[in-house]
Amino acid sequence: MPELPEVETIVRGLAPRLRGRRVAAVRVAAPLVVKTPLEGLAGQEILGLRRHGKYIVFECGGGVLTVHLGMTGKLLLDGPRTAYTRVVFTLDDGELLYDDIRQFGRIHWRPELPERLARLGPEPLAITADEFVARLRLRRGRVKPLLLNQQFLRGLGNIYVDESLFRAGVHPLAIAARLARKRALALHAAMQQVLRLAIEHRGSSISDYVDASGERGGFQQMHLVYGKEGMPCTVCGTPIRRIVVGQRGTHFCPRCQRR
Repeated sequence: MPELPEVETIVRGLAPRLRGRRVAAVRVAAPLVVKTPLEGLAGQEILGLRRHGKYIVFECGGGVLTVHLGMTGKLLLDGPRTAYTRVVFTLDDGELLYDDIRQFGRIHWRPELPERLARLGPEPLAITADEFVARLRLRRGRVKPLLLNQQFLRGLGNIYVDESLFRAGVHPLAIAARLARKRALALHAAMQQVLRLAIEHRGSSISDYVDASGERGGFQQMHLVYGKEGMPCTVCGTPIRRIVVGQRGTHFCPRCQRR
């Protein structure tokens, strides 16, 4: 599933090319991904684009279009139509295509940002170190599922949680509230460093992810633990382990990461 860096890359690629453009027509080929009617979207001017967690938000003159890419969704500007093109947004010049093989994505058109999105947690790249530590102190659960909880922080997913925990030397099963302040600060710093580096390298292309121009990301080449089961840790040489935490495959170094 595209996570914060992938969605940010898509938004940065689309925003300057779509701002000020007008939606001339909308064609829905597969209604499964369209969760609210798109009537009224045609004729709207796109005032701007931004990311809200893992959501792409189109600010229009008469409402807000939100797109969640699910597992295999893609937004492609002037790309080729395929058997998996589910929605076609015809613009005043060109097309924006929504492709989705598995159709787990979600598209909403509403007068304003849905309340459930407004209630999501803070942005990982905006939260201060002190606020992050304070929020950890209130949670007695395991740190890996907590970081994946979009009510705690919005935008993180499996790849970047594993990579952040490794760089901070924190075990995925550590109890959040019990992390010493020094370790909690290290986790905050590692999280923001990993996310910024991943954005710089245009995200991770593990399977289906491509940007708005159809180009793959490059951060997968810099993963230190994610998908590295059995390979030697780059720090100590211990084989990377994979366990299941909160129904998610989790990669870590059993020597470098302690509870």
